[in-house]
Amino acid sequence: MSAAFHSHIDSELQGLKSAGLYKSERVITSTQSAKIEVGGERVLNFCANNYLGLADSADLRDAAKQALDRYGYGMASVRFICGTQEEHKQLEATISGFLGMEDTILYGSCF
Repeated sequence: MSAAFHSHIDSELQGLKSAGLYKSERVITSTQSAKIEVGGERVLNFCANNYLGLADSADLRDAAKQALDRYGYGMASVRFICGTQEEHKQLEATISGFLGMEDTILYGSCF
């Protein structure tokens, strides 16, 4: 690459740093829990999907193990092709009761 291009990139990076927009990698030295250790400090982990700490819950982990033993891993297909698991209907009924709604339907999503 040319010296001019390197100079341009260096200038852009410096501008990002000056504006407080430069993202640097944080090294997490603990499990990805609701609280993590970064740079020798314990901090709340609001930037992850595990901010409630459920991903490392012993109760949730044990329930997942039991479900794996009972049902295996993953579904063969989506519910409108092969059918609906009874657990989905039970969860939907529980959610409906909690929300005071007539019915609930869950669907898989990547987001």
